[in-house]
Amino acid sequence: MKQVIIPITCILFIILAGCGSKKTVERIEVDTAIDLSGRWNDTDSRQVSEAMIADCLNHSWIARHMTGAEGKKPVVIVGAIRNRSTEHIAIPTFVSDIERAFINSGLVSVVASATERGELRDEKGDQSKFASLETVKAMGQELGADYMMTGQINTIEDREGGKQVTFYQTDLTLTNIETNEKIWLGQKKIKKFIERKRAAF
Repeated sequence: MKQVIIPITCILFIILAGCGSKKTVERIEVDTAIDLSGRWNDTDSRQVSEAMIADCLNHSWIARHMTGAEGKKPVVIVGAIRNRSTEHIAIPTFVSDIERAFINSGLVSVVASATERGELRDEKGDQSKFASLETVKAMGQELGADYMMTGQINTIEDREGGKQVTFYQTDLTLTNIETNEKIWLGQKKIKKFIERKRAAF
């Protein structure tokens, strides 16, 4: 009897496996907004960074800086952006979006982060030993930042049954490095409604 049951079980398994769903992959434009899970995604990162940097650069601090610095562009470094939310958020991607929005504006200069500076200094140290005198890059020529941007992303969730509302609040602060004066405070909010319906059988 066992010899009959085993082949039948195998046949049923093969049939069920063959009836499973097929996966398809379609390439889409990278700026297409798609929400599958309702969690923070690339669209949120890009839209929040662009909106907040646009607000930052429309503030009066930049005009004051240009007046006091004889027309020189302000130099900004993006510091710690902390994820205080209840989900995983790719903070390095968000930081890159902020830096790109700053640079693309043409109104400010952006300098490397502490980690990136360490790598650059190691490279200059190597150059001082191995590169030709005509191409070696000297130490002590770094551009010092005038301002540092820091911030955090928080979430509040409310759920009942198959319904959920997720509220994201991003707060960014621009601080004068020399005086510690907070010269700009920005805030961007996103609210998402997610409804999960049970499949009908």
